[in-house]
Amino acid sequence: MSPSNTSVKLVKLVSSGAPTLANFKVESIGVPSKASLQSDQILVRTLYLSADPYMRGRLSGSQDSYVDSFVAGKPIIGLGVGVIEASTSSEFKEGDVVTGDQFLWEAKFVSGVRGFIKIPASGIAPANYLGVLGMPSFTAYVGVVTLAQAKAGETILISAASGAVGQVAVQLAKARGLRVVGAAGSDDKVAFVKSLGADAAFNYKTCGDLNAAIRAVAPDGVDVYFDNVGGEFLDAALLNMNAFGRIAECGMISQYNATADTAYHIQNLIRIIPKRISIHGFIVSDYYAKPDYANFIAEVSAMLKEGKITYKLDEVVGLENAPQGLLDLFEGKNFGKRVIKVTDAQQRL
Repeated sequence: MSPSNTSVKLVKLVSSGAPTLANFKVESIGVPSKASLQSDQILVRTLYLSADPYMRGRLSGSQDSYVDSFVAGKPIIGLGVGVIEASTSSEFKEGDVVTGDQFLWEAKFVSGVRGFIKIPASGIAPANYLGVLGMPSFTAYVGVVTLAQAKAGETILISAASGAVGQVAVQLAKARGLRVVGAAGSDDKVAFVKSLGADAAFNYKTCGDLNAAIRAVAPDGVDVYFDNVGGEFLDAALLNMNAFGRIAECGMISQYNATADTAYHIQNLIRIIPKRISIHGFIVSDYYAKPDYANFIAEVSAMLKEGKITYKLDEVVGLENAPQGLLDLFEGKNFGKRVIKVTDAQQRL
């Protein structure tokens, strides 16, 4: 090995409160070579890494989660897209472009083949496999289509509607004939949500009373709420749900850094009884092996090729900037799907 390979490692787990840059270490390590590969291994050059809200739970050290915690002293690991530079596996060859959830936050790394999928030649930019054809979009599909079973003529409310998941939820719902209402955290984001086809959108940070703000844009009530934020917004949404309303509980990012003193306590949960509201908590990984995933790929690929879907990537350049890129998510500083550009990628596959 020779020096000049960048690696991002976790220094210390953060069980509560907000993580900081001090919890990460960016260092130079050796560059792996083809000769270092053992049987059934691949050497990957990372193109893009995905920064996602769920990773906050992996920073906590919690053993009570659907995904393993990160390990102090080891590299961060997550979703990514990269190029195979060498392989001792029959599944992959040099030059293959792959995606998967076992990407080390390193410019180049060696791994077993579990968790990697070859991306077929498609004319689609590789970063899109972390975005419009990636986990966030499939999450939107599962929430809107599979669980909420959103129907034409209904009203859907989507929080964090400009985000990685929300922007696709807006467009999937609109394509199905729903009245779409979105909430976002800045005027620029609100304008973007409207450009996606939302019938109404508002800035949740400046609107004042959330209950009144939701009622103003959804005067006939909400049939489906796609929740990405939890906390006070979820409480206000409960007050505006129609009878037999459905809530797709995707995430609660407003509470991820909460402590015992700052956590928001839901006050309107009793509304689920008289309104007969269904709340569906879900983890998207449960649905990859089901027909939903094939249906999602077929639908969204067609929309993408026909120019009927828009997707905003929020790109941070440089692996050394990845920790800040991740931390920004928990303060709403991203605009769209946050990805880390590690090395130059070919324009199309």
